[in-house]
Amino acid sequence: MKKSLLLIIVVLCFSMLAAAAVSADNVVLIGIYEPASGDSGAGGKQEMLGVQYANYLTPTVEIGGETYEIQLIYADNGSSTDKAPSAAQALVSSGVSVVLGSYGSGVSIAGSKYFADADIAAITASSTNPQVTAGNDHYFRICFLDPFQGVVLANYAYKELGARTAYSLAELGNDYDQGLATYFKQAFEELGGTVIADSFPNGTSDFTSYLTNAQMYSADVFFCPVSIAYSTQIVQQAASQGVPFPILGGDTLDSNVVAKAATGTDVEVTITTFYQEGANPEFDNGFRAWLNSNSEYLTNNGGNDMIAAVSAMGYDTYLVALEAMKIAGSTDSRAILEALPGVDITGVSGRIIFDEIGDAVRTSAFVKRVNNKTGEWEFVTEQTVD
Repeated sequence: MKKSLLLIIVVLCFSMLAAAAVSADNVVLIGIYEPASGDSGAGGKQEMLGVQYANYLTPTVEIGGETYEIQLIYADNGSSTDKAPSAAQALVSSGVSVVLGSYGSGVSIAGSKYFADADIAAITASSTNPQVTAGNDHYFRICFLDPFQGVVLANYAYKELGARTAYSLAELGNDYDQGLATYFKQAFEELGGTVIADSFPNGTSDFTSYLTNAQMYSADVFFCPVSIAYSTQIVQQAASQGVPFPILGGDTLDSNVVAKAATGTDVEVTITTFYQEGANPEFDNGFRAWLNSNSEYLTNNGGNDMIAAVSAMGYDTYLVALEAMKIAGSTDSRAILEALPGVDITGVSGRIIFDEIGDAVRTSAFVKRVNNKTGEWEFVTEQTVD
């Protein structure tokens, strides 16, 4: 395994055990397939925090009448489709019973084959591209899909913001970006609007020309379904240029880092996402206290204790995995895979059940915007496509 691939296998074993002693042989491994580096590293770390918190609260599981200690095995997919296969193979080789992740549809797709070949189920918290679960029976997701999110965003832009011309900017070769941009364009144009679609190459740091183009086309809204790393630069450069239009984004912009970039500026940032603080006070209060108990947790959360939706979703993937183990009555990966379609639980993000494809049945999305004075995300509405 090459260190240059940034594959990090870290076993975290929490000492909190159930009252009954756990046999040294009774250990079940859960693979965490997330980016800790690269463009999506910030989001991946926040998603991992949700899993870690769930493991902190529930470090054991009852399977077939016996108590098993849960160990988390991490593999950093580097936010890259080139590095993702090696990360997936590393988890398979480590003997995990189920995989959670990834943040980023492209890396989920890139690692999928290796989980399928090993009969290991993967559960993604936030990969919204339809291709993640299409045509296979091993990948499951607990979030909504991009066709749904694209319609919600288009409806909001057209009907609520009054936009008639939208400038759309996505990263070249990024499955998430390009997919959501396509669904947004289709829905917005069906409403009667016009979309100017553009793309930028990987590694771009100067977005001033794209922002200038949007102004040249008299865009009413700037849609950028991009990673946290790119969106913060776009927001900051939009503020410097004094752009007249609001910035609209999907779930990847749901980060305190993005909110911080907009704070103190006149740039309006509105997004769709999976969870809003306040929806589950017990989770919010507990997770925030846990974050503040460790400086590393706060650092991985972007420097403060604001709760990202992907943290709540990461928490829920852990609950889904444990429920599948209980149904299976086994730590065998194939048995867990076969049990997953029967999962029916209520998590932090709501009820989670799967359709025949392996997608969660979701009918609404949260819309929220940055308060430019306080730097907080403010709830706007919970919207469906009806």
